[in-house]
Amino acid sequence: MQAHIPSIMEIIGFGPRGWGLALLLATGVTFAVALSGFALGAVFGIMGARAKLSRRRWARTSADVYTTVLRGLPDLLIIYLFYFGGSVLLTSIARFFGSSQFLGLPAFLTGTLALGIVAGAYQTEVLRGAYLAVSTGQAEAAKSLGLSRWHTFRLVLAPQILRFALPGLGNIWQLVLKDSALISVTGLVELIRQAQIGAGSTREPFLFYVVAAALYLVITSASSSAFRLAETRSYRGVARR
Repeated sequence: MQAHIPSIMEIIGFGPRGWGLALLLATGVTFAVALSGFALGAVFGIMGARAKLSRRRWARTSADVYTTVLRGLPDLLIIYLFYFGGSVLLTSIARFFGSSQFLGLPAFLTGTLALGIVAGAYQTEVLRGAYLAVSTGQAEAAKSLGLSRWHTFRLVLAPQILRFALPGLGNIWQLVLKDSALISVTGLVELIRQAQIGAGSTREPFLFYVVAAALYLVITSASSSAFRLAETRSYRGVARR
């Protein structure tokens, strides 16, 4: 009896022998880890930009070291440092409390931390540049109107900083999304890892990697449109120069 050879649609479909659902779930994991890393990077970026604009020398020096080191190291090396370093730390803490087991840092948490600290270094420079692009006269005008420092920042400076930063933040988001594929080395079943598993099981590597590329393009196209829309809305009522 001749063995049934599944068609392409059966392989990537949602039937009993299809990999469609697994690939979609892995796409969701890719998006989730990239979004988590980007959001964490925003926190590091705001802190880093604030430190770089500080009058305190130690703060500026610390921020310079942070951005120089993180932008100079390969992202894959940082992932390994977080994964193995975090596991060593967790195991040491467990042994302190009497456990003899080896504890590994969860792969999703590793990815979020690694992507976040790297993205934060780039977002620091983008936010610092956006802040410096805002005319100092506007802050002085807000002060003359009696606005507090908080209201000046929230109502006058923050909308303009975001407007100037959006193009750069959009580029960083694309980098974070692509770098999320590196997290597969920790065992996290994101899109690339799921494509590897499917390719090994069906011996159809080209098909699975083409599907993975298409899914990445869907995410990048949708997110690029979202950033363009946000940028357009941020310029409502403002004449572009």
